[in-house]
Amino acid sequence: MERTSRQPSQKSVRKVSTNAAGQDANGPDGPKGPGAGKADGESAVLAAIAKMPEPFRGMGERIHTVIKEAAPALSPRLWYGMPAYAKDGKVVCFFRGGDKFEERYMTLGFNEVANLDDGHMWPVAFALTELTAVEEGRIADLVKRAVS
Repeated sequence: MERTSRQPSQKSVRKVSTNAAGQDANGPDGPKGPGAGKADGESAVLAAIAKMPEPFRGMGERIHTVIKEAAPALSPRLWYGMPAYAKDGKVVCFFRGGDKFEERYMTLGFNEVANLDDGHMWPVAFALTELTAVEEGRIADLVKRAVS
């Protein structure tokens, strides 16, 4: 039996990432250069934070501000549905509300591209039950170090 239509080869299929509105995040012609989609990423992150229940929502809003002030070059985006911040397309840090996995704390995490190495062992995730000026300062210092 002869085929009447031909499936496109894997090479000709363009991977499409979508933004929070379900639209192609790259636009019709692909990414538009450095920082492309940063505004869409910001909107998606803010929308994800807005969906968090309190107290995680308030903490998330503050963490978002602290990260943006500490490392303005990072691009906000969603990563597995969590607010994240990327450098050169690679996620450096992220956070999630405790509701995601029914935890009693919010998690702030760092990925392998974060420059936090300290000998043979170092922490890559932190639990937050409250966010005071002390924690905000520690987060800002960690983020600055992570992108250095």
